[in-house]
Amino acid sequence: MSILIKNGQIVTAAETYIADLYIEKDKIVAIGKNLEYNADKVIDATNKLVFPGGIDPHVHLDMPFMGTYSSDDYETGTRAALHGGTTMVIDFILQTQGDSLHNALKTWQKKSEGKAIGDYSYHMAVTDFNDDVAKEVVEMIDEEGISSFKTFMAYKGALMIDDGQMVQLMKVVKKHGGLVTVHATNGDMIDSLIAKNRQAGNLSPLYHYLSQPEVTEAEASGRFADMLHYTGCPGYIVHMTCEGALNAVRKATTRNQKVFVETCTQYLTLDASLYEKDFEGAKWVMSPPLREKKDQAALWSGINQGLVQVVGTDHCPFMWEQKKMGKDDFSKIPNGHPAIEHRMELLFSEGVNKGRISLTKYVEVSSTNAAKIFGMYPRKGTIAIGSDADVVVFDPNKEHTFSAETHHMNCDYSGYEGMKVKGKTETVILRGQIAIENEDCKLNPGYGQFIPRGKTSKIVI
Repeated sequence: MSILIKNGQIVTAAETYIADLYIEKDKIVAIGKNLEYNADKVIDATNKLVFPGGIDPHVHLDMPFMGTYSSDDYETGTRAALHGGTTMVIDFILQTQGDSLHNALKTWQKKSEGKAIGDYSYHMAVTDFNDDVAKEVVEMIDEEGISSFKTFMAYKGALMIDDGQMVQLMKVVKKHGGLVTVHATNGDMIDSLIAKNRQAGNLSPLYHYLSQPEVTEAEASGRFADMLHYTGCPGYIVHMTCEGALNAVRKATTRNQKVFVETCTQYLTLDASLYEKDFEGAKWVMSPPLREKKDQAALWSGINQGLVQVVGTDHCPFMWEQKKMGKDDFSKIPNGHPAIEHRMELLFSEGVNKGRISLTKYVEVSSTNAAKIFGMYPRKGTIAIGSDADVVVFDPNKEHTFSAETHHMNCDYSGYEGMKVKGKTETVILRGQIAIENEDCKLNPGYGQFIPRGKTSKIVI
């Protein structure tokens, strides 16, 4: 199939200009003024934006957690992502403690193959590091195209590794060209606060937030940065929420260290006052929790200062009935909320339209930087000749309202119910095929491809 997009305002992380875009098969073939190609399909993009498909590097699809599973699988999750303008996601494989990375990989391949509609890749979560796993880490990088390794500084007994294991993992990953990512919160402190609140009978969702104060994230972020500095390994902090954690990364820059940082749309737009809504606050129970208005301001500034490179979602939805597992105890509420579909539109409306970030910065944090950091650039993450034809045609002026009644995520409530936004994904192209048109998904399960990723040890952003 060939597609000619006419007269759009093309936006990359570096520049914006009016031009035509010609796509043939699965690649971008030509960019220029008044292109004369006989295309199978012509799209008039006058007064529209044309930018690279979004990359969400932080999603949890069909994930086992707290005795249940996240409610979006690879079919529903990637379809919802496409509706919002995200053409690729990176999911997290969770190693079972005592088992191998290869067995975990096989489990996630069964979840994704033949089901994904959008493109995808994996991070490998290392929850039990030893000499055998160290060999598997090398094989993941060299043979499987998985070059990023997730670690947890919380969830003791299930996901957490200790600092000694973390340092040894970093040494192996650095040597072989990978990247270590982290859930940076002080698990011991949080567990203690949860136990104290439960003992005192403080069981509402508000105490989920109060059991994870800012210091738990700030301390762990600084400790992770110190371990990276000691080992020389590149690292990436996922879902950063607060000013204290951002300042830990800022401090690391004074010793000429670069630590990559991701925040999420919810931390830029929602705040902890939502936890005061009695049990309805369970809709926003996630870890780390929502923070304060001052933290939102810090994170927006961090994006413009180059301290925050990526905006993801940590998409991990649960049905309301699943959330009610914790109706009598906040510590039993499954953590996570639905967000994969709204990221691009929400970031545009709250960021670009409100003057917080530029158009080029928008593309940088929603697509390009993730492609660079995780070893997919320039195949993914940009509008350039030879790149995959992952393209969004976006109406910057169309107003609409988020609602569970209209979203495509497999979740029976919305964390953004009734929120009005300006800017709407209109047409989405994935590897040269129309994915979304007239609010309808044109692709079938199985179209999505696993994207192997290159080594990431020499990232320059």
